[in-house]
Amino acid sequence: MKFTIDINCDMGEGMENDALLMPYINSANIACGYHAGSAALMQQTVELALNYRVNIGAHPGFADKENFGRKEMHLSETALTDLIQEQVYQLKKIATSLGAGIKHVKPHGALYNMSAKNSELAKTIASAVFALDPHLVLYGLSGSHSIVEAAKMGLQTASEVFADRTYQDDGSLTPRTEPGAMIISAEQSMQQVLQMVHQQQVTSVKGHAVNIKAETLCLHGDGAHAVSFAKNINAALKKSANDAS
Repeated sequence: MKFTIDINCDMGEGMENDALLMPYINSANIACGYHAGSAALMQQTVELALNYRVNIGAHPGFADKENFGRKEMHLSETALTDLIQEQVYQLKKIATSLGAGIKHVKPHGALYNMSAKNSELAKTIASAVFALDPHLVLYGLSGSHSIVEAAKMGLQTASEVFADRTYQDDGSLTPRTEPGAMIISAEQSMQQVLQMVHQQQVTSVKGHAVNIKAETLCLHGDGAHAVSFAKNINAALKKSANDAS
C-alpha cells in the first residue's frame, strides 16, 4: 500500500509563513484578491511556487476581506459563476505571464463549506471551473457534494482532508465558531494525519471512526506552529512512503 499524499496549503493571503512552508508542500492554493491577497501577492506567491516546484492552484472566495471570506453569502448562479471565473482568470493571467499554468481550484472558507453541504452550489462551482478549463482539478472536502458534483461534471477531483481541523460524525469539519475546531497539538495533528492517510478514517470529536478518502492534505499556514507542523508531517509521510516501498 502506498502512503504518499499531496500536501496543499492556502497561500497568498498576506501571512508571513508562505516562503517557509513552500519546501514542505506539493500544492499552493493562491488567494485571488477577493477574500485576501492582491495582484502583487499573487505574482509573488506564483514565483515562490515555481522556485520550489510546487503546483499552482486558485483559491477563490467571497468578495469579503472584512470577514476573510468566512461569512456565508448567497449569490445567484450567474453571480457565483462570475465570482469563481474572474478569480481563476486573474491568477491564470499572472501565472501565464511567468510561464506557468494552473493545476487546480480550491474554494475558500465559507464558499468551500457551503459547497460541501449544498449540491446545487457545488454544481454551479464545478460548472464554472469546467467551463474555464476541463483539465483543472477541483479540491473539495472528502465525501462532500463538492466532490460528487464535480465528478458528475467530468472534472478530476482531489478529496481533501485536514491536518489541523477536527471532524464531526458526518465527516464535516467542526465549525470554526465552535470550541475545539482547530488542532493545536502537534502530536494530535500527526496522529490524525497518519490515521487518515494509512486507514482512510478520521476520529470525530465524539470519538467515532468516520470513513474518508484522503487524496490531498491541507495544512493551514496561519497557525502558530504551522511551519513545524508542515515540516514534521512532510517527514512522517515521506518515511511512510519509504517504509512501504
